[in-house]
Amino acid sequence: MTPEQAFGATLKELRADSGISQGALALEADLDRTYISLLERGLRQPSLKTIIVLARFLGVTPGEMVDATMEKITI
Repeated sequence: MTPEQAFGATLKELRADSGISQGALALEADLDRTYISLLERGLRQPSLKTIIVLARFLGVTPGEMVDATMEKITI
């Protein structure tokens, strides 16, 4: 799994665990819903600022989000 795909899988899991839709997360994080979809499908790379904002709204630290992503990467 690439880093982009791993981050996407992590984002999708955290979002699902929080019971929040892509649209609701996008609204809270001031991002476009299609961008959330692109991130979850591993088609875009988030900036550090985006990771921080998403983590805040998903109730985790950015470090926890990155750690969960690292566990999925296979290079």
